[in-house]
Amino acid sequence: MPKTTFTVHTSLSQSDVLALLTDFGPERPDIWPSIDAAHFTVHELGATTSDVTEGTAMGWERSHYTWDAAAGTVAVDTVESNLWGPGSGWLYKLEPVAEGTDVHVTLTRVGNSLKGKLIGALIPVVGASALSKQLKSVLRKAEAR
Repeated sequence: MPKTTFTVHTSLSQSDVLALLTDFGPERPDIWPSIDAAHFTVHELGATTSDVTEGTAMGWERSHYTWDAAAGTVAVDTVESNLWGPGSGWLYKLEPVAEGTDVHVTLTRVGNSLKGKLIGALIPVVGASALSKQLKSVLRKAEAR
């Protein structure tokens, strides 16, 4: 099961990072580079859960999000995807630190197709670098607002 972990620091507060990760408004595809408007649908939204399809033509997934503000966690479990099978998902742990928040990320991917298995094989090799760069970019834009 391909897995990667990484940590990104931001000057945003824990609550601001949580809000950014769990904002499923129409501007989400403009904020997150791995989501386009054609592959973004909010199926259900609750106070601490959501059911969302997001991604791009290359890779999309329907995910169940659950978050806990007090614990500083956001879990994203893959429900359906063109690339990823059961057991896939993201876990964000938000740690308040001096000068902001450390965002600890764990990504787990289980390919459900040849394409998914090939991409999954790269995750332990280049995943942390590429994904942390993308998250840093999103956080820096939010810090500038």
